Amino acid sequence: MSGTITIFKKELKGFFLSPSFYVIAFLVSVVLSWSYPIQLNLFSQLLQNYVFQQNLPNMNQLNIHYGLFLRHLSYLNLMLIFVVPALTMRLLAEEKKLRTFDLLLTSPVTSTDIVLGKYLAALAAVGGIVLLALSYPVATATMTKLSWGPLLIAFLGIFLVGAAYAAMNLFCSSLTENALVAYVTSVVFNVSIWFVGIGVEMTDSQTIRQIIEHVSINTHLSSLVEGTIRTSALVFLVSLVALFCFLAERVVESSRWR
Repeated sequence: MSGTITIFKKELKGFFLSPSFYVIAFLVSVVLSWSYPIQLNLFSQLLQNYVFQQNLPNMNQLNIHYGLFLRHLSYLNLMLIFVVPALTMRLLAEEKKLRTFDLLLTSPVTSTDIVLGKYLAALAAVGGIVLLALSYPVATATMTKLSWGPLLIAFLGIFLVGAAYAAMNLFCSSLTENALVAYVTSVVFNVSIWFVGIGVEMTDSQTIRQIIEHVSINTHLSSLVEGTIRTSALVFLVSLVALFCFLAERVVESSRWR
């Protein structure tokens, strides 16, 4: 465990002392600072139309969680598909390129320590991006009363999806010594896992539909972002993290014998 903490501290310093992390955070904040006021203004107009015209067809649109925060989260989720690979692409690929990976393997740490330490540091960086996005609803709370339970559950769901991306992308980084290849492969992984859910609309078999819904990340995230905690969603996302951390550990361990 001490080896994991040592690797974690080293990688965490690498993230938060690196200008690239702050460039990524700045770009995320630029996009959110552009989109959030637009969605806030649209939600305000919907409320005004309802008060003066009483002509809204869907009452969910009057709920700030559905009318504003879910759209905000959809932007964040889309950005995480590309942001998380940028955070994780160098974790193992750069070590291999700079030949420090061999030194790491001969140091008194296990393959599990290496993978867990690097993964937890990446998770902290993802958490920083999610907290940045959470600051927008928090700022909105100064102007109106919010229901914090569904909002925090929704952000927990997005964070868990980011955690799953981080595990998959760390695995991609373990497969190559080229950070750019790791980034492209990671983006393809992240995008592909969303396309699994499309299969539901392409089959008439009830059994196949149930299987696809069970392995679709979109299905599990939907309940969380709407403010409902489902054990199946938590188990699926945590299992995804465990699977890809295990695969990354196997790749690192196999390097000891080459």
